[in-house]
Amino acid sequence: MTQMKIKNNYQTSPCIICVALTGSVPRKKHNKNIPISINEQIESAHECFEEGATIAHCHVRNNDESISFSPDKFFKLKEGLRKFCHGMVIQFSTGGRYSLGKERGKMLSIKPDMASLSVGSNNFPNSVYSNPPELIDWLIEEMNKYKIKPEIEIFDLSHLFKAAELYKDNKITGSPYIQFVMGIKNAMPADKSVFNFYIKKIDKLFKEASWCAAGIGKYQYKINEWCIKKGGHTRTGMEDNIRLNKNMLAPSNASLVKLTANICKINKRPIANWKQTRQILGLPLKFN
Repeated sequence: MTQMKIKNNYQTSPCIICVALTGSVPRKKHNKNIPISINEQIESAHECFEEGATIAHCHVRNNDESISFSPDKFFKLKEGLRKFCHGMVIQFSTGGRYSLGKERGKMLSIKPDMASLSVGSNNFPNSVYSNPPELIDWLIEEMNKYKIKPEIEIFDLSHLFKAAELYKDNKITGSPYIQFVMGIKNAMPADKSVFNFYIKKIDKLFKEASWCAAGIGKYQYKINEWCIKKGGHTRTGMEDNIRLNKNMLAPSNASLVKLTANICKINKRPIANWKQTRQILGLPLKFN
């Protein structure tokens, strides 16, 4: 499928809203409304889909809320999302701050529409997020094998140049979808000049690429506003931010999607429906 070309005109370009449902860090003790079980995540995704989110970024958890890489759990989550959120883009996370092994990509055989792909290592607040070159290469091979579109996650400047190298070498094929993550302590700051620099570099390093950004914690709203005004796409959800505002915990993922949708409305930016989202990303309208 030919990817929809998006001009840098925020008033006419449909904006994709991605919701990161649960992640690997937040627990019920941090916010009781975080969806942990498969059923909770399916219900949460459905609420978000109705509010305009068309990508579900997915992790799975064990009963004790610890991170899991279980293909069975990912299969059940995909099955539920296909049933109750028809057309929504399903994106599995291959991130694994707690793992350096291939278990991080064992669920790719389930063939989600997309999967996250970190192309370099960086510091997190209290640990190193390690992505060895051999693991990156293997994950790319698996994604290509199963025709999964990578969402290239950029946590630091070197990652963007590594992604450009992989693209130039035809390891990453098609038109890239790039996400830069801002606001993690010890990594990329949530700084407007840095944000603008990254956008300029994307335009220079890639022939044709779509992009979004994720703001962590208190930066989520601000980063989404920057993206919407610049013609990019957005990510929200309780993986990155458990608060609706400074004084209130988020009652649901859908409440955060509503905030993002409202920024689109204020800026007269249309929200991409699931068909538009798939066209923008170059994903098929017919899927398993």
